[in-house]
Amino acid sequence: MADTTPPIDIDAFLAAQDAKDQLRFITCGSVDDGKSTLLGRLLYDSKTVFEDQLAATESESRKYGTQGEKVDLALLVDGLQAEREQGITIDVAYRYFETDRRKFIAADTPGHEQYTRNMATGASTADLAIILIDARKGVLVQTRRHSYIVSLLGIRHVVLAVNKMDLVDYDQATFHAIVAEYRQFAARLGIEDVHAIPLSALDGDNVFEKQGKTPWYEGPTLMRLLEEIEIRHEEADAPFRLPVQWVNRPNLDFRGFAGLIPSGRVKVGDTVAAALTGRTSTVARIVGPSSELQEAVAGQSVTVTLADEIDISRGDVLTLPAEAPQVADQFAAHIIWMDQDRMLPERTYVIRFATAQATAQVTDLTHKVDVNTLDHHAGKSLELNEVGYCKLALDRAVAFDPYRENRATGSFVLIDRFSNATVGAGVISHGLRRASNIEWHNMSIDKQARATANNQKPRVLWFTGLSGSGKSTVADRLEQKLHALGRRTYLLDGDNVRHGLNKDLGFTDADRVENIRRVAEVARLMVDAGLIVLTSFISPFRSERQMARDLVEDTEFVEIFVDTPLEICEQRDPKGLYKKARAGQLKNFTGIDSAYEAPESAEIVLKAGEASPDELADQIIAWLDANA
Repeated sequence: MADTTPPIDIDAFLAAQDAKDQLRFITCGSVDDGKSTLLGRLLYDSKTVFEDQLAATESESRKYGTQGEKVDLALLVDGLQAEREQGITIDVAYRYFETDRRKFIAADTPGHEQYTRNMATGASTADLAIILIDARKGVLVQTRRHSYIVSLLGIRHVVLAVNKMDLVDYDQATFHAIVAEYRQFAARLGIEDVHAIPLSALDGDNVFEKQGKTPWYEGPTLMRLLEEIEIRHEEADAPFRLPVQWVNRPNLDFRGFAGLIPSGRVKVGDTVAAALTGRTSTVARIVGPSSELQEAVAGQSVTVTLADEIDISRGDVLTLPAEAPQVADQFAAHIIWMDQDRMLPERTYVIRFATAQATAQVTDLTHKVDVNTLDHHAGKSLELNEVGYCKLALDRAVAFDPYRENRATGSFVLIDRFSNATVGAGVISHGLRRASNIEWHNMSIDKQARATANNQKPRVLWFTGLSGSGKSTVADRLEQKLHALGRRTYLLDGDNVRHGLNKDLGFTDADRVENIRRVAEVARLMVDAGLIVLTSFISPFRSERQMARDLVEDTEFVEIFVDTPLEICEQRDPKGLYKKARAGQLKNFTGIDSAYEAPESAEIVLKAGEASPDELADQIIAWLDANA
């Protein structure tokens, strides 16, 4: 019998695929609300699960499954061994599927509080959030936490999926009570577009099809809602931004600025400006991946060449002159803390934007946000998964937009300078006016003139080590010897500065950071005055010592590690502090119940137990003379 199946028009099929728009969404909520099961159901019912995947899942269900004889669809997305063994989601799992009407990229995010940072990562690129609630448990703390993060990251569309309705006999009153409570909370967050659906992800009720178990529900199924909901992509109509990722210079005749356009559009002949300098030029060419373009819009990666040679480098932003972003070195932002070590104000972190990078300090934690009640609370630091409203200061100006206006140029991450771990993520509220009102005044008499008058090279000699290591003794003897040689010096001692400049500070980690920040700033001023400044502080954290180093020129900072073992320091115990700390009478004492991070590459290492203070001071002078 002849095959009467009409031939497939490949071109028409590909054109239809290209015409489909794409929806990115996340599934979130508290632990065991059924997020992975729901996403597995969507994959299964959309027929995007291969036979071998399904067979493997059936096999895994017998080993790890939680649904008895049924296939545990959650295993389709819980790919990590630890996830399967524990029956939870740990990492963000991205899955692609499509229907006849739309393409989807779904992110299955973890529900445990300890993995809230992973949820924030998944939410950062989503257009819509499906927030699941277990019908038996109602609105929980983690439901509120995830909803707050959803609102903070600018997701405007929320589907409230009241799951496990089969376990409450599809009770209408239960559903409406949960929806009413959630809508009240969502209204406080400014989430206006909330669609509530009663469903059972395990059995598929109201996911792809209605099974008649909720006759009182007249709304669409989840899949129909995902296919039909209108997501307004306004990026193309927003102000033009091109964060420069790479200066493309293949030869002497071509210099282009490459990057992804997150918003707006640009045409050949348009006048554009470099945000950091304000210098303008006209667009000469727009080079796409395969050909030249007359116009480029949001979502395209292009290389733009200009008619004039102006100074633009990675991290700058090309923009239209009339729609320029803010440029400042200080701004206010909400930060989600993602590290086990708490955030400490005034500690220095690496901050990364779309393509820019700088060094940043959280200068002020204005308040912490209670994600359950939305109340604001005072605090000195942020713990893992906490959210705070902070003010940040950078070592240089960067171009940015408020996050509510542009997600790409209004967001950033904070990175630990030593471990390179991402410790926080933030969304910018606004620039601080004081950043643009203050300018550095260059004086006629500068550091070089003062150094010449003093006939010496100004330096910071930064002594660090445990209490009782001999820092102050060696520093004092060294200053005597330098003074005898005619050097102009000043010694900043840890105990002495706490009688005045730092008398308001205690010994918590946050206060230790602020203590060193103030001393480092004073040391910088003394170097600018042409002095040799000696500082004797425990300064237990590498990050703060690096911050002090960064304030002066490379050759002006000399780290001197007085390497004395803890047992010798305890034997000396000149102030009786170790005895008190061991007895529990003195908290946060370095070396006992507060960490000391030894230098990894100090310029000078002194073995205080192997030489006298005079000999150690002579070693330092010999090093200074050899590195003059």
